[in-house]
Amino acid sequence: MFKRILILGAGTLFGAVLAVAGLRVAAAWNLFPNRELSRSAAYVKDVMELVAENYVDGKAAAYDQLARNALHGMIESLDPHSEFLEKKDNAEFEEDLMGEFGGVGLQVEARNNRIVVITPVAGGPSERAGIQRGDEIVSIDGKPVEAASGLDGVVGRLRGKPKTKVEVGLFRPAKRQNLAVSLLREVIKIESVRGVRLLDDGIGYVQLTEFSDQTGTQFRRAVDELRRQGARALVIDVRNNPGGVLDAAVEVAEPFFRKGELIVYTKGRKPEDREDLKSEFVGEPLALPLAVLINAGSASAAEIVAGALKDTGRAVIVGERSFGKGSVQSVFKLERGEGLRLTTARYFTPGGATIHERGITPHVEVVMTSEEDTKLARQRSRPDLTDPAEFKERFGFDPIPDRQLDTAVAMLKAARLFGDRPLAAAKTK
Repeated sequence: MFKRILILGAGTLFGAVLAVAGLRVAAAWNLFPNRELSRSAAYVKDVMELVAENYVDGKAAAYDQLARNALHGMIESLDPHSEFLEKKDNAEFEEDLMGEFGGVGLQVEARNNRIVVITPVAGGPSERAGIQRGDEIVSIDGKPVEAASGLDGVVGRLRGKPKTKVEVGLFRPAKRQNLAVSLLREVIKIESVRGVRLLDDGIGYVQLTEFSDQTGTQFRRAVDELRRQGARALVIDVRNNPGGVLDAAVEVAEPFFRKGELIVYTKGRKPEDREDLKSEFVGEPLALPLAVLINAGSASAAEIVAGALKDTGRAVIVGERSFGKGSVQSVFKLERGEGLRLTTARYFTPGGATIHERGITPHVEVVMTSEEDTKLARQRSRPDLTDPAEFKERFGFDPIPDRQLDTAVAMLKAARLFGDRPLAAAKTK
């Protein structure tokens, strides 16, 4: 869970360590009015000098490297979610938060030791160039591509700064044809809302894979489209959703709340640090019967949405107890393009329940085996594969029933007999 990015100069937080590395030495030491802080900083300085002067490998003991190692240890020893981000990691992290990156707009997967195109992003450079589903990527900028080298490495080579070129070599199995395309990278927006479709009896389905700056807008468009198609109830699937941006969670929940209603609040180390996040939705809230699917992989922002809808009786929660990440990380920008992700608060549902290390308990528990979870995650990632034979050929197993989704649909169908709210049980906190 991440709050808005704040700005912090190296001279304040990093005086104790970066000063030793020769960065703003005089200015940094003058910023220590606290004697305990000064003593601790001086002790760190003495130890770093000892290491730098005596360690057997002088290059590994350079002050700059020691400073960064010290920062990693200092921050990352606090809790699993606080982290010092070096330049490259910080840039990738900001891309994830923004929900966009520079690239060619391809969704790919490793299959039979090949990198295969699942689908080009609609309107992106790859679609305009004619790249098709099923095409195999055989080279990037003239260098061969091998699935064994890792999918992340291939994706990293396709990404890059907007307006830069990349040459992609393809093999099209359907025509036994080799192709070469030159693509101009551009800003690609990540689709965090997937699998949007109508199920039985006018029940809409939306899967949220993460919470980025784009998720709220994408979700509202999906719900509007489903309503135009005749949806009279809705399933929101946040299984295996690791979370993301705090504001995005609020934006997803607020169409179901009246303006000014509390969705979530955070509390820091001081009583005055409490922050209430309320709906800013204008007009009548959506009164669709709702079901939310959660499991042990639903965390952070996903738990905020589920918790808010559960606490206020707006949805029935189906699945398994969620992960239980109830802490808020603030992201601070530092010099040199680096960053700091630091736990600064915990969040609470409207009824005052903390989710941290407890999670959200579903109204209706449907426990899946690890094998079912793995297979269903693969099925949810490919809603376009509707032919069971083609699916089995691709993934080596027959599609299996989604018992959690089937239960949610059954609950919503039953709820239609009782009015516009899912179930009386949904009012239980």
